[in-house]
Amino acid sequence: MVTHAMRLGFPVKVMGRPELKSNDARRWQQGPHLDVSLGYVDQILDYLARHDIRMYRLSSDLAPYATHPDMPQFHDMVRQSAAGLKAIGNKAKRLDIRLSFHPSQYVVLNSPDPELVKKSAWDLLSQAEMLDLMELDDEAVLVIHVGGAYGNKPEALRRWVETFATLPEPVRRRLVLEHDDLRFSAADVLWVHEHTGVRLIFDHQHFLCLNPERQEMRPTVERILASWQGRGRPKLHFSSPRTEMRTVKRKGRDGKAKEAVLAPVWTGHADFCHPFEFIGFMSVMEGLEFDVMLEAKAKDLALIRLRLDMVRYAPEVARRFGLGASSEDVLEAEEAALMDAPES
Repeated sequence: MVTHAMRLGFPVKVMGRPELKSNDARRWQQGPHLDVSLGYVDQILDYLARHDIRMYRLSSDLAPYATHPDMPQFHDMVRQSAAGLKAIGNKAKRLDIRLSFHPSQYVVLNSPDPELVKKSAWDLLSQAEMLDLMELDDEAVLVIHVGGAYGNKPEALRRWVETFATLPEPVRRRLVLEHDDLRFSAADVLWVHEHTGVRLIFDHQHFLCLNPERQEMRPTVERILASWQGRGRPKLHFSSPRTEMRTVKRKGRDGKAKEAVLAPVWTGHADFCHPFEFIGFMSVMEGLEFDVMLEAKAKDLALIRLRLDMVRYAPEVARRFGLGASSEDVLEAEEAALMDAPES
């Protein structure tokens, strides 16, 4: 049963208003604090509501240095900001904006190094506590990847399963696992789900880049969505591959750095989402319900353009996201205003 239109979201940086900061990025000597970051998030929520964007990924650096092992002066930051976190959570709920975290690549739960695993669990607990203090429901999740293969994929997967059982309850409750484009496929994370019950994230571009089992897309998506088992609306990731030539610096025979032009790699994300690729994907997924986090480099600008493209080229898909034929003029003016906005 549909409770509201499916959402589109984007991660962290607001490209349409570059002056809006996503977190307090000051160095430790200047005493950065979560309270400052929450002030920035408050402004971003206003921006999201103004443009009817109902999903947003918070910066993984929202609480600066909160888990730095050598800086205990920051370790109580999350608890100190309990009132501010609750206020942000209330505002997000009032505006119907879904929030999440995607911890950094340094969070690795299947490492053979127990100290790295311990630090990773601490990072996850800190972010889970922030979502709990915001009093957000099960849709507010922490998205991570399996980690490294370390020369033995089956063993690496087994370590992830064993580590999951040891994680603090708030982390296990909010953690979701995403397949990647180089090491662990959708089939791999489905195996992990079978052994842990952890919820899963489907990533469209990753699936196209890494699917050695040659699984069909729709049945795979259906199995991944089913991992949520009624714990909120599932979400998935969508991006298009970057097709431009790449300019890289390489050392020549004389030892000097020279520029070389190379073909694209299909794991790279494009600035915008290819509209016909997205429309085709959504057509294949007809009848399924999920939210979509866009991982295009143009962030909110890519989201606004994609909404306009859906209304123009596939109104039946646009309606699934709450967009009608009357939206085109508004979206076109909105895009023009943001693209022409001067950078601060």
